[in-house]
Amino acid sequence: MRRARRVLAWIGAGLLLLVIGAAMWLYTPDEDPAVLRAAHAGPPSDFVDVAGLRLHIRDTGPRDGPAVLMLHGFGSSLHTWDGWAALLSDRFRVLRIDLPGFALTGPDPTGDYSDARASVVLAALLDRLGIAQADVVGNSMGGRIAWKFALAEPARVRRLVLVAPDGFASPGRPYGAPEPVPAVVHLLPWMMPRSMVRATLAPAYADATRMTDADVDRAHALLRAPGVRPAILARMSQHVLEDPRPLLPRLTQPVLLLWGEQDRLIPASHGQDWLAVLSRAELVVLPGLGHVPQEEAPEVSLRPVRAFLER
Repeated sequence: MRRARRVLAWIGAGLLLLVIGAAMWLYTPDEDPAVLRAAHAGPPSDFVDVAGLRLHIRDTGPRDGPAVLMLHGFGSSLHTWDGWAALLSDRFRVLRIDLPGFALTGPDPTGDYSDARASVVLAALLDRLGIAQADVVGNSMGGRIAWKFALAEPARVRRLVLVAPDGFASPGRPYGAPEPVPAVVHLLPWMMPRSMVRATLAPAYADATRMTDADVDRAHALLRAPGVRPAILARMSQHVLEDPRPLLPRLTQPVLLLWGEQDRLIPASHGQDWLAVLSRAELVVLPGLGHVPQEEAPEVSLRPVRAFLER
């Protein structure tokens, strides 16, 4: 009996050591902010104080050109627009930002990650930069923030480009109720190995081989910016999807809907939901591309966008 107890004690101790070892191996601390800025906030990056936040922005192109404000998707950063910005900055003033709670902007001191708060921040940023009106481009979550901003500040938004925008509920997802945050997501502040980031990013591409090691390294680093992972949890717990059907018909701006034909996160078929309620919208579906066409094929995906902006 004593021997059996000793064996069980050894097994228990071994399992405990195994769990502790696994936790130590998976533990992912925050990255040094100075290291992150040196690696990911070189020229033309800038930091501006707006609405109680210190926003990481990139403001390129001629200052007297038409302004284009670009808003990234969930968990992403302003770097998602690098390809488009390089091509548009010949004649457009291209403004990209890390949205509050993400990347080098970091957490919002107010703790408010609602779309209404985002609209306040965007309006204050345009005021700070002396931009009276802009075309607003948004991908996924950034698309939802874009059209919500156009409703809140219609005089500030000239046109909308919505790239696989969030807004309509997936089957089985209700409007007006917070979506439960999976228990495993609550481990993010402590455990976020690079392999998990790669696995999370891959479905956004139609062809995952277009996702480079540098893309994964940057995403993994910026998700480890101080305060970002708790901010992501706060945003998820606060978000309540509002039924867009009574809201979208109030948009007065021309709208371009852009979708990758092989989008596995928000299928291109959702575009029909938008056309059903938007009288001034057109839909372009890009063959062979996924949820982030601006990253997968910048030149190809930008062509209809540039034509729309120059119209």
